[in-house]
Amino acid sequence: MYTNVKEFLQKELASIKEAGLFKDERVITSPQDAEIKLSTGQQVLNFCANNYLGLSNNPELIKAAREALDTHGYGMSSVRFICGTTDVHKKLEQKIAEFFGTEDTILYAACFDANGGVFEPLFDEQDAIISDSLNHASIIDGVRLCKAQRFRYENANMEDLEAKLIEAKDARFKIIVTDGVFSMDGNVAPINKIVELGNKYNAMVMIDECHSAGVVGKTGRGVTEHFNIMGQVEIITGTLGKAFGGAIGGFTTGKKEIIDILRQRSRPYLFSNSIPPMVVAAGIKMVEMMSTTTTLQDKLHSNTDYFMGKMKELGFDLKPTASAICALMLYDAKLSQDFARKLLDEGIYVIGFYYPVVPKEQARIRIQLSAAHNVEHLDKAITAFEKVGKELGVI
Repeated sequence: MYTNVKEFLQKELASIKEAGLFKDERVITSPQDAEIKLSTGQQVLNFCANNYLGLSNNPELIKAAREALDTHGYGMSSVRFICGTTDVHKKLEQKIAEFFGTEDTILYAACFDANGGVFEPLFDEQDAIISDSLNHASIIDGVRLCKAQRFRYENANMEDLEAKLIEAKDARFKIIVTDGVFSMDGNVAPINKIVELGNKYNAMVMIDECHSAGVVGKTGRGVTEHFNIMGQVEIITGTLGKAFGGAIGGFTTGKKEIIDILRQRSRPYLFSNSIPPMVVAAGIKMVEMMSTTTTLQDKLHSNTDYFMGKMKELGFDLKPTASAICALMLYDAKLSQDFARKLLDEGIYVIGFYYPVVPKEQARIRIQLSAAHNVEHLDKAITAFEKVGKELGVI
């Protein structure tokens, strides 16, 4: 039965390799940090992790996780509504709501599940979802699972968004959905203008804060803090797997009634195991740390400004950013892989991104800054980028 499928898949894999688009996985043998060790024995500087605040190997989070193993065990062996809810799950949900200035929170195994489970319980054929063209795949998949009318507006284009809102004027309920920071470009969605249009056309607003929470805003509360409109959006989704500790787990936070209906009808919540208590306990510690100091955010912002400034001086083609993501545009898929490979030889770990992760002829290297980096790390990376850039004729 498998013979024909096997031959087909082998040809597909061969064509991917021939096109220079095959994704190899490098194996790390150390904790996630600014400096990591690969299975080859090579020590490299990591500039492609979502470890924006450097918390992935933070001693306080590790301690909180270990203590939770002693008090709450390893796993829950249950979904939340059966016997999978503990006091620490409820505490983290409360902490996240307080952090973002919302009414309530629901936890998921990942933000992919949060985005996948938010639309179907709330909207049907009578309703309209207006989604940014560069939204994350999890949002796209979540919208596909819902029977609502679908509208797509050009990335961060408010004129096109307004046109789509007018087109959807007869819908019962309308919601505008956008990433807070677009993960491949690093640009911040103009949430203040989106909320204005939402108010004008009676549409709710949902933000995916995965790449902006912990990063954008003075205290890391994301794009609503950045634009001084905290509490003015109905739904925020996010993850514990990036700036917030780098482990696993996602959440939806927002209006109480929305969270209540998600607990009743959101399939990824109802049919997935609870997040392990040790992850939850580390999440609680993370929110407490972020609520008392901005030291990590301040360092991250300083690192980003320094790195971006130096790279621009060298003449690299960079997309504008207000986040910790620096998109170095190379346009050619093979060039992006060659560039990343040569950087690894220089001790700099980055990855080339190309179709289908980004549009065709929009290949790039996505550089991600972290509070774990120091100036010496940044200078070494800048020197390596300059060397390889000149060698490959990029600058």
